[in-house]
Amino acid sequence: MAVVVTGAAGFLGNRLAQNIAKRGAQVVLCDQMEPPVVPAGGRALVGPLEETLDAAITRDTRAVVHLAAVVSSGAERDFDLGYRVNVDGLRATLEACRARCAQPPKFVFASSLAVFGATDAANDETPTTPLNSYGAQKAIGELLVNDYSRKGFVDGRSIRLPTISIRPGAPNAAASGFASSILREPLAGKRAVCPMPLDTDLWLASPRSALRSLEHALDVDGAAFGDYRCVNAPGVTVSVEEMLAALARHGGDRDLVDFVPDPAVAAIVGTWPARFDTAKAAAMGFPDACSIDDMIQNHIEDELD
Repeated sequence: MAVVVTGAAGFLGNRLAQNIAKRGAQVVLCDQMEPPVVPAGGRALVGPLEETLDAAITRDTRAVVHLAAVVSSGAERDFDLGYRVNVDGLRATLEACRARCAQPPKFVFASSLAVFGATDAANDETPTTPLNSYGAQKAIGELLVNDYSRKGFVDGRSIRLPTISIRPGAPNAAASGFASSILREPLAGKRAVCPMPLDTDLWLASPRSALRSLEHALDVDGAAFGDYRCVNAPGVTVSVEEMLAALARHGGDRDLVDFVPDPAVAAIVGTWPARFDTAKAAAMGFPDACSIDDMIQNHIEDELD
């Protein structure tokens, strides 16, 4: 089976590509940067997405996982870039599937909790009311995937991922990046900055949990999504205080975290719900997300040991 992963140089995309390859698929990895690992039997296409789609998606493509995106702060800061990548890039990928694939491929779209706004809690029936450009672009993406599925061009499934913590490597431009750095940096003996107060609640999933959700999205019967091809992925609600308490339990020094308010971050992260009803995901067999302690232990095992 031929599977295309866009955004495959990112930590999540690259690990997903490796996992899919272990299942026997031939994986095509697309990104503007060289992926750190190209699994055996796979091939990397490096360059702007619109320039690699012709070679990436062919009549033999059976699945696409679309992770390529400009993240939250970046999309808010550069309006044109956000729409060009997050909306136009997605539409171009869907059109390539429509034009070239011998049969409608499974199409997994990484959406986000950012599609919601001005609500403390959300379920799968909650209207999308994004209050930032990134959330708006992801909501548009869900509609595109749903309509291309309705027309029979793809077998779409949009997965609303929580904030991922702990992301390995250097900080990125995501407004929620602090949710990783306030754990990752102290575990490495480095200082970190938290722009939000201790009582801020966040909806989180570990990289392992997010990968399990994306892989299950590839496996599940598309009809299980119902008329709207979208689901809230499993996560856990954790406050900043609870995150730092867990950090201390695992040997990290919470005093390495400096609190410096950032109104720009608060204007984005503060609009995201922190509590979700994921009954639909549970009914579809999506694995539960792990606890904050397991998130930290996973990071220690995967990145520090």
